[in-house]
Amino acid sequence: MSRYIKIGQAAHLLGVSVQTLRRWEETKTLLPDKRGPGGTRYYDLNQLLGHKKPEPSLTFAYARVSNHDQKDDLKRQKELLSSYCAASGWTYEVISDLGSGMNYRKKGLKKLITAIIEGRIRRLVITNKDRLLRFGAELIFSLCEAKQIEVVIMNQGEDCSFEEELAKDVLEIITVFSARLYGSRSHKNKKLVEAAKVLIDDTKS
Repeated sequence: MSRYIKIGQAAHLLGVSVQTLRRWEETKTLLPDKRGPGGTRYYDLNQLLGHKKPEPSLTFAYARVSNHDQKDDLKRQKELLSSYCAASGWTYEVISDLGSGMNYRKKGLKKLITAIIEGRIRRLVITNKDRLLRFGAELIFSLCEAKQIEVVIMNQGEDCSFEEELAKDVLEIITVFSARLYGSRSHKNKKLVEAAKVLIDDTKS
């Protein structure tokens, strides 16, 4: 005997979000068995128990630069990521952000985190670890691990020393607050950032 449950219960049973079930309906991956008054979706529990959650096959490649002056670098990152994913034979989507690595509210980053939480991707590819965030990248890597999402960092490089990492972080902080104070394209901002670079280089030498 059939027992019908609503979309919220069905999502909980499959371990996905309601939004994911609606997206599966759009792609005809999993359709509701009937609709009630007002369009309420109902799923046959017996059918649902025998339904396997589709395996994600999409690779997300993420690129980021800090400001408008680095648009050429952003383009190169995206081209490099596209070439790498295509050569690996992956179905992929490149998403990108133009903004500070200390900003957690970037559109592309939010899209990436949502996809990770919903388990919609199989793999994350970045050129360098700090392309995600200056602080907090490890949290995203932990989310990927929990969702069994592979993380591919193309350029591992040599580990920076504590002093080099600190210098990068200080420069990032100066860049962010200077841009907020004067505007990212202003002459004052550029002068302050350049002065900070010189000061940090002098300190390291």
